[in-house]
Amino acid sequence: MISKPQPGEFLPYQGVYIDAVGNAEVPAILQELRDSTYAFFTSIPEEKASYAYAPGKWTIKETLGHLIDTERVFAYRLLCFARGEQQGLPGFEQDDYVLNSHANDRTLQDLADEFRIVRESSIYLLRHLKKDEEAIIGKANNNPISIRSLAYMIPGHELHHLRILKERYLVGLGIQI
Repeated sequence: MISKPQPGEFLPYQGVYIDAVGNAEVPAILQELRDSTYAFFTSIPEEKASYAYAPGKWTIKETLGHLIDTERVFAYRLLCFARGEQQGLPGFEQDDYVLNSHANDRTLQDLADEFRIVRESSIYLLRHLKKDEEAIIGKANNNPISIRSLAYMIPGHELHHLRILKERYLVGLGIQI
């Protein structure tokens, strides 16, 4: 079990993601979400996957692409710190990543399949993390962050966006999942 991050191991705004996980065990919630998030996205009709609830907001496809990209970034940071990387890692501009992802050119099924594969990789990465490594703090985007914070942020970020999708997107489409 990965212990919950402590204040000072992450930035205050990242606490929203960490708090979303609550007391769940990270490896267990990652496995659960791998399947439930996949089922959620594959239940949305393809013809509705390019919907955005307001001008300038991401589409459903772009949101899923964002989840995939962000999980890769968080997992890469976690890997680097676990392997002893001493250099700071760059930040990433989420809107640029979404713009350059070409998610809207893909099918929702293809994106959902990629999500499952990326998640499986993250599960394997965390499965082999040693207890004494979880408190390691590295630097990303010029800010300190611990390995356990990143581990919590992967499912917490996903839960945050799933809530938004259910509250703002599916309601607008008249879909209940």
